[in-house]
Amino acid sequence: MEEIQRTENVPVQAMAPFIAAQSATGDLRLHQFRSRIFRNSRYLRVWLPPGYDDTANSARRYPVLYLNDGQNLFEAATSFTHVEWQVDETADRLIRAGTIPAMIIVGLDNAGKDRIREYMPHRSLHPITLRAQGNRYPKFLTQEVMPFVARNYRVAAGPENAGLGGSSLGALIALYTVSVRPGIFGRLLLESPSLWASNRQAIKESRRVQRWPARVFLGVGTAEAGRNDRNQSVVDDVRELAGILRHRGLDEGRLRLVIEDGATHHESAWARRFPEALTFLFGR
Repeated sequence: MEEIQRTENVPVQAMAPFIAAQSATGDLRLHQFRSRIFRNSRYLRVWLPPGYDDTANSARRYPVLYLNDGQNLFEAATSFTHVEWQVDETADRLIRAGTIPAMIIVGLDNAGKDRIREYMPHRSLHPITLRAQGNRYPKFLTQEVMPFVARNYRVAAGPENAGLGGSSLGALIALYTVSVRPGIFGRLLLESPSLWASNRQAIKESRRVQRWPARVFLGVGTAEAGRNDRNQSVVDDVRELAGILRHRGLDEGRLRLVIEDGATHHESAWARRFPEALTFLFGR
């Protein structure tokens, strides 16, 4: 069961109401969030690290990782495939082990039937998207979501403390966002990015980007598309993007490319690679 929570000992204006997710590991809070830019509502799923509410940490500020398709991250019951990324279990384990610093993770729910339009920055015939709205996504994220999180939670400043990521089309819009809004996010997680969309426009635009995040994790499987020629095309696109990043100076310390043999286009694969991704992007 989930129940509405309001923080005590804090003025009502200082903390937006939230739903506490009881099936998650740790403290996961769901905020109903209304966007003026997209003119719709969705949940923001805010996962807080162990000890966040301890008095001893009251002045501490935390890095934040923003991940798209928030429904699929923390709870199997809300996931599209009923398989979650296990973000809460993984982050909790790595933080307690001292592998990564204590951090906040924010899952941004997709817009359901409008998911493709919001995650596609360009018109496309495959998938057919003639009214793409993804060009609004960077503004939605930086002018609506991030200020909301900063008002309600103790967020550390600077690109080194801000990460963005996603999978599939969620990775495509993350790539687009850091391309058009450089210097905001210092960590980028791209899992199985849909680089084929809009006639590979994302790859073409990436060649013109001068400034990339300090660390980028790029993951893909060799069985993403269900057919050998298409599988190879997906891997080749990811390799090409990695080559573009290397050409811009991202060495092994800044870029991690993982091509997992036999891995499919599925939450189970992204969950399996998430510990390595989180460690590379934020590890000490």
